[in-house]
Amino acid sequence: MTDYGEWVEIVTGEVRRTLERVPAGELARLREAIRGAKRVFVAGKGRSGLFMRGFAMRLMHQGFTVSVVDEVTTPAIQAGDLLILASGSGKTPSVVQYATKAKQCGAQVALFTAFPDSATAQQADLVIHVPAPSVKGDGVSGVVSAQPMANLFEQSLTLLLDITTLLMMAEIGVDGEQMFSRHANLE
Repeated sequence: MTDYGEWVEIVTGEVRRTLERVPAGELARLREAIRGAKRVFVAGKGRSGLFMRGFAMRLMHQGFTVSVVDEVTTPAIQAGDLLILASGSGKTPSVVQYATKAKQCGAQVALFTAFPDSATAQQADLVIHVPAPSVKGDGVSGVVSAQPMANLFEQSLTLLLDITTLLMMAEIGVDGEQMFSRHANLE
């Protein structure tokens, strides 16, 4: 396929169907966990990790204390903290290790994944199932995409994170102007 319009229809249709299948209750539980956490940590690898970094930025803009795992300024995770992970397969070795360590330290773990029975999901307190293909997953997710690799998972992830941000704005009473007041000014 080489037609731009066809790809727009295919990609947006796939993303819409995926987002519609994510249980709203799982996202509500995530927002509750974020609001109740002393501090929030986020992690993921590859494109999922990039989108998690963007989510960390929006949480900071909303006034939460947030750190990105693997940054040199990331503090030790502790009881009362929340680690939010993204892994399409749920078996990325470093992500599994992050979940293991967080649980050992008494922190809660939330996971966005296409495989809710994965090694990381088994350790998570909250699993947000994103029904999309992941080329590294165990077994078959049951979802077919015209897009390569984990594109559909990653596209859906970034929109789920943005929707979570929008819902939290209303829940905690923060508007765009307040968020912008926390935006980086060393640019």
